[in-house]
Order: sequence, then structure tokens, then C-alpha cells
Amino acid sequence: MNHHHRKTLHALFSHPVSSNIDPKHVASVFEALGAEVTHGGHGQVKVALNGHAQAFHDSHHSLSKDEVGAMRKFLETAGVDPARDYPL
Repeated sequence: MNHHHRKTLHALFSHPVSSNIDPKHVASVFEALGAEVTHGGHGQVKVALNGHAQAFHDSHHSLSKDEVGAMRKFLETAGVDPARDYPL
């Protein structure tokens, strides 16, 4: 995982929740974590990581705070802790 991936991962977990995160960067982070990322129908991106799967809206603009929160919860459920596993 390179520095840009780490920076995006930490932005997903920042407080207050950021709403200025590029979805392409998040997809790259998921792939760097070893997730399988596929584009499903109806404008969704499906992510499978560590035995957990989730579908997210395939946004072409900055992520909303709700989307960031859902991604954060998914990563926590999948066992990702950026402070522990990927320090800046």
C-alpha cells in the first residue's frame, strides 16, 4: 500500500467525516487491501474483502458523508484498522 492509499484510507476514518473523497481513490484502496472490486449493474460497485461483501453506489463525484460512513463500517467489519495496520 503506497502513501496515497494510506492517505485515502485515513481520510475514510477521519473525524469529522470527510465528504471530499474521490471514489476512484477508494476503489484503489480496496484493491490495495486485497479486495475483489467488481462493477455490478444498476450503478453499483461490489466489494469483497476478508469474507465480507458489500455493494456501494458507483459515484462519479465526491463521496457523501453517508457513503463514507458505510465504507468505514464495512472496513471495520472486515478487520481493517488504519491506525494499527497502516500508520502514516
